[in-house]
Amino acid sequence: MIGNIRFITSAQAKAIDCEVRERLGLSTLILMENAGRAVAEEALRILKKHKGIAIFCGKGNNGGDGFVAARHLLTRGIKPEIFLAGRFTEVKNEARTNLEVLLKLRQKVQPIREENLYLVRKKILKKSLLIDALLGVGLQGEVRGIFRPLIEMINASKRYVLSVDIPSGLDADTGKALGCCVSAQRTITFVAKKKGMLLADGPKYCGKVVVADLGVYVRTP
Repeated sequence: MIGNIRFITSAQAKAIDCEVRERLGLSTLILMENAGRAVAEEALRILKKHKGIAIFCGKGNNGGDGFVAARHLLTRGIKPEIFLAGRFTEVKNEARTNLEVLLKLRQKVQPIREENLYLVRKKILKKSLLIDALLGVGLQGEVRGIFRPLIEMINASKRYVLSVDIPSGLDADTGKALGCCVSAQRTITFVAKKKGMLLADGPKYCGKVVVADLGVYVRTP
């Protein structure tokens, strides 16, 4: 505990996911669905003042949350611009399932490469809300590859940013930026705040933190 605020480490977050799967029998796909819905609902609250959304998805579960959020926004009549930091073939498991659902719904998902970054920049400057679903709590080592210039571009856009689970590039345990980090105005995290959100530069990068549940009661390790 830090003061009266409950927090968990990245290892504890993984342990909770494991407990939900193994003890309760709920799949990661269900947890991803609940997380993505919560992201969409938070985005709709922000949309009272902002119009136009771009969602930046990574190749892992954090990106999967972004794909689900995109689908739920579509059901509310909002068509976000969806970007993938990588190739379709690099997206695996539950995130891949949700990517394929979007493609079957004939939604455009735009892979980001170094050669088209300038086009991405032009598009996001026409948006007012950016959803950061690039990198989650499992990031190890410094931000590399296309993620680094993309994060720098998101920050330079000066747009309102909603990060999913944790700002991409922030160490979930120490609160230090791993080379570079998304600077969010709001972060929606799940189950409990992550330890790094309260330490070092964590508060600065996270902005306002909203804690959402995943539709199931779990014990915090």
